[in-house]
Amino acid sequence: LREILKHSTVEQAVMIEIDEGVVSLSKDYLPEWQDCSSIAHHKGRDAWCFNDTRADARFEDAMAYFTDNFSPKKDDKDDDNESPYEVIVMDCLDPNDNVEFAEFLYTSDTYIQSLYHALTEDGILVVQVGASPQVDQAADETGGFVNRSEMMKKLNEYGFKSIHIYDESHSGFFASWSTLLAFKDAETRERWYRSSAEIELDLSRRILPTKEGKSSLRYFDGATMKGYQVPGKQFEAVYCRQEEQPQECNDKLLNGSSAYSPVLERHAIH
Repeated sequence: LREILKHSTVEQAVMIEIDEGVVSLSKDYLPEWQDCSSIAHHKGRDAWCFNDTRADARFEDAMAYFTDNFSPKKDDKDDDNESPYEVIVMDCLDPNDNVEFAEFLYTSDTYIQSLYHALTEDGILVVQVGASPQVDQAADETGGFVNRSEMMKKLNEYGFKSIHIYDESHSGFFASWSTLLAFKDAETRERWYRSSAEIELDLSRRILPTKEGKSSLRYFDGATMKGYQVPGKQFEAVYCRQEEQPQECNDKLLNGSSAYSPVLERHAIH
């Protein structure tokens, strides 16, 4: 929420958390997580992110919210229909957590379809998908990240046109972390491949500055984005260890049939 609110273009940021007590505790014990003091001098902003006029905190079951409001079986004629979102960020349990709920989050057909329908036609889904793989790691489908593999297959199956994964080392964990982006519209991903200069220009226009006139972003800039655009070698290696090896692993000139292919991303000219 903290980083999202730094974008002046954001009109509303809805955060759904099942446990209100966790948010209350974070104010005392994890204040940095929701510290918006760097932009608090702007109109409508506040040092505590949840007091920002654009923040809409809802304390309920997020999975139930999406399946109840955006399931394909939902009647479009209902008067209480929720409006779709331009971006959905899912930061829940890790896909390799050995609990039934984690499996449901990443593999439920109803839930994943609901996420698809909860987005606008050019919407983007962002999901944290656990620790980044090592170059000698087994394929997700046969290793410890079966749920991650299943989710990517279902995202492709239910209509997402382009899927990307990037690696981030500033997550505050003991390992680099992976984040997945799924685009409903293939044309939307053109913005993903912009140059560093284009990104810097866009950031200068939309990011709320600090009192000193500097960017309020901590780790992100145009050069960082360029590093996200091409997945690391480890993603290609793990992808090509699937039991049914994708054709592009042997012939990088081929076009892949899946919305996700780190091989083609690494070797294509954008």
